[in-house]
Amino acid sequence: MPSKKSARLAALTVAAACSAASTVALGAPAQADTVAIHDIQGTTRISPYAGQAVTGVAGIVTGVRAYGSSKGIWIQDPNPDADPATSEGVFVFTGSAPKAAVGDSVTVSGTVSEYVPGGAASGNQSVTEITKPTVTVLSSGNAVPAATVVDARSVPAAYAPAGDAAAANSVNGLPLRPGTYALDHYESLEGMIVRVADARVVTATDPYSELWVTVKPRENATRRGGTLYGSYASQNTGRLQIQSLGATADFPLANVGDTLAGVTEGPLDYNQFGGYTLVAGRLGTLKSGDLQRETTQKQRRGELAVATYNVENLDPSDATFEAHAAAIVNNLKSPDIVSLEEIQDDTGAKDDGTVTAGATVRKLIDAIVAAGGPTYDWRSIDPVNDQDGGEPGGNIRQVFLFNPERVSFTDRAGGDSTTAVGVAKVHGKAQLTASPGRVAPGDDAWKSSRKPLAGEFVFRGRTVFVIANHLNSKGGDQGLTSQYQPVARSSETQRHAQATLVNAFVNSILDVQKNADVIALGDMNDFEFSGTAKILEGDGELWSAIKSLPKSERYTYDYQGNQQVLDQILVSPSIRRSCDFAYDSVHINSEFHDQISDHDPQVLRFEP
Repeated sequence: MPSKKSARLAALTVAAACSAASTVALGAPAQADTVAIHDIQGTTRISPYAGQAVTGVAGIVTGVRAYGSSKGIWIQDPNPDADPATSEGVFVFTGSAPKAAVGDSVTVSGTVSEYVPGGAASGNQSVTEITKPTVTVLSSGNAVPAATVVDARSVPAAYAPAGDAAAANSVNGLPLRPGTYALDHYESLEGMIVRVADARVVTATDPYSELWVTVKPRENATRRGGTLYGSYASQNTGRLQIQSLGATADFPLANVGDTLAGVTEGPLDYNQFGGYTLVAGRLGTLKSGDLQRETTQKQRRGELAVATYNVENLDPSDATFEAHAAAIVNNLKSPDIVSLEEIQDDTGAKDDGTVTAGATVRKLIDAIVAAGGPTYDWRSIDPVNDQDGGEPGGNIRQVFLFNPERVSFTDRAGGDSTTAVGVAKVHGKAQLTASPGRVAPGDDAWKSSRKPLAGEFVFRGRTVFVIANHLNSKGGDQGLTSQYQPVARSSETQRHAQATLVNAFVNSILDVQKNADVIALGDMNDFEFSGTAKILEGDGELWSAIKSLPKSERYTYDYQGNQQVLDQILVSPSIRRSCDFAYDSVHINSEFHDQISDHDPQVLRFEP
């Protein structure tokens, strides 16, 4: 995945422009008679009054948003109709600080609009709004309509209907079935005040003062308090994002497994960063689940410990070196080989032509020594400037750290940023033509993406081939709450091509030496059940060792309430069939609000 922080900052930069441009295309506005909110919302996702002027829309103000680029008020009709598909609430986009207050009885005149957060190209659903409004306050201090309870009983088990094939699989025109589908249920409450109670946190508080809870505590629960995303059909219907209408300083700093005790309630919004969101005017009290960071077992003398760790755009200006070092030494127990992803060049995200990363790596190695760890040696290959994707100017790459007291690296000249590494047969055994080397760096599959780094290591006289990967990110894929169902995963195309090349390279080693110990590891940016993983595994050339864990422990990342696998260590048959290996997903980051990376490191221990 792209960094959550960089993705959010980029999106916020264009938010104001999107608010004007990202609306559903409509015909010329027409005048409508006085209508109720449920008439405006209608029984599908698109208002039957979209593009029309409406007058005298009555409601009670249930929430006021006086910050950001989407200022306005939510109003709700205290006299609902009998149709569960029609929402009784709507957002009134004022564009400037609203003059109304919660509890005001108002009438609103304006134009009904369908606003698509993130723009039409995002595939997101639209939010029905009244824009260019005239708001008339009739009285103040009125009782706010009772909140609709959202809980395990009210939210259906099925996630979303299949979209209309005649409309590119969009669900926009389908009648809402709130008793059948979770997304329809949430849509039927759009703009209304809703309530959750004693809700368990399933994604920690992020830098933007938002977190995720589940209203279904038993739904695919993991042992540390999260919710597992175990298949494309397990979207997890109980997930709900929580924001606050209050000061960000008062927003709770929650970890996975904590609880928002008591009542949390407010209008139900929809945004580009996760879809349906309860914007709380009243927040529950944070109750700690006392989640602790995990520590793996130290490798035995005869075991080789190999780890992968995405350190999230690490460059010399960062303040996280000591924390990363402490994690490697104390939580990962100083693995013999560490594949690092997202090591940036020596000037970080400054696009000045620098591609070397010696200063970045040496600073990390020094911090590891200071933390009581070994003096690691390292190998890498500098990329061509601005050709490997990631943060512009950062030139991220994979780096091998290795403990020379335990393992040696076989240096073989010839590897550079544009030369493809090959496999030779020497004395009946496989040997890389260059070590370190890059796998097929000129292939179009690696355009604007990191190229795999291959190297030969020797542990107790046994050669181990290690291929460090950071495959194409999921950027551009439609979110689970998209209007298109099933969602399109456009980024898969490039990852599948990349996985094909990695599998072919592993095959070229095994064709020469059937019993070779081969490890392909890194940030695969895809799930252990995905097509990408299946291509990597091929016909048994590799196997994702995270599948040796119980299902409830298979996750390395936590995104929008779903704990999921992005980082993997895949092993060749000689390692898998020995049954003499241990795998650990070491949860030190993804579940915590004070994470130093958004990925959890992975460790494999085995006897070559």
